[in-house]
Amino acid sequence: MAAKVEIYTWRTCPFCIRAKSLLTRKGVEFTEYSVDGDEAARDKMADRANGRRSVPQIFINDLHIGGCDDIHALDQYGKLDELLAQSS
Repeated sequence: MAAKVEIYTWRTCPFCIRAKSLLTRKGVEFTEYSVDGDEAARDKMADRANGRRSVPQIFINDLHIGGCDDIHALDQYGKLDELLAQSS
């Protein structure tokens, strides 16, 4: 079973697009929650993300990874594939 990956985004956010592109290149299926103009959804995201309201916010197996720079740093240091290999 694959890791459960969730990403909170804005449709036109370049950082969101970049983070989703990385996941797509790795062949990762993910659930996307678009919070464009939806304050209730953004509040839920912030609750899960320790108060962070910027997008994207990424979760792997319910573990808060952070944003675009965070997921790319994990990939650069060889840690992302390890997280993605863990089943949910």
